[in-house]
Amino acid sequence: MTEDFTDKVALVTGGGSGIGRATALRLARGGAIVTVLGRRAVGLEETAALGDGRIHTATADVRDFAAVQQVIDGIVERYGRLDLLVNNAAGNFVTPAEELSPNGWKAVVDIVLNGTFHCTSAAARHMLDHGGSILNVIASYAWHGHPGTVHSAAAKAGVLAMTRTLAVEWAARGVRINCIAPGPTETEGASAALWPTDVDRARVLSSVPANRFTTPEEVAESAAFLLGDRAGYITGEVLTVDGGQWLGKAVYTDSRASAR
Repeated sequence: MTEDFTDKVALVTGGGSGIGRATALRLARGGAIVTVLGRRAVGLEETAALGDGRIHTATADVRDFAAVQQVIDGIVERYGRLDLLVNNAAGNFVTPAEELSPNGWKAVVDIVLNGTFHCTSAAARHMLDHGGSILNVIASYAWHGHPGTVHSAAAKAGVLAMTRTLAVEWAARGVRINCIAPGPTETEGASAALWPTDVDRARVLSSVPANRFTTPEEVAESAAFLLGDRAGYITGEVLTVDGGQWLGKAVYTDSRASAR
């Protein structure tokens, strides 16, 4: 059984590549009319070209509330409603906290935390009239921390707190809001930023008990579940899709248990 999004109207931020693109395509295959939003038109147009006419593009910076509001108001004016929102736009880089500049901190927090709020706030002005489903893409280090990600971890922790707060505030008005926390995902952007060398890649892979990276398409299937009707009684929750990574590997382990 798969989620049916026939005639649902969706917006996916950061939809020009990776998880955003895979999620947009999954929603479109399920029958949704999807708009992908991002700062660069080229990636968005590539996503739209794969969507069999069901994916449209909008260029805006999620840090700019007025621009986001204009896009969302335009979607509602064109289609009459907005049913689904995926806040996937993000910025990240790994750096020791003592070397992180104020501008580096601000850039990531503005995109991840403020951008998620801007899109959510603008969408809610329409969704609260008829209901809807919102999904925020975060990471497990939002609650367990990770060296080199203080800016991103703080921003995503803020998104998690916002998600749970709004889940309670908006539940009676028919708006669900959840998070998904993907683990190491095989995308060009993640590879370049987080495991640029073979040594880095092997180190990251060794941290995943499932002994493999996930794919954008696999994450998109989990996203579709949380957005769909089968998850209709789920709100304020986090679905971790990381092959067991955040749970960690045991320090004291019978070598037979880790045999592949």
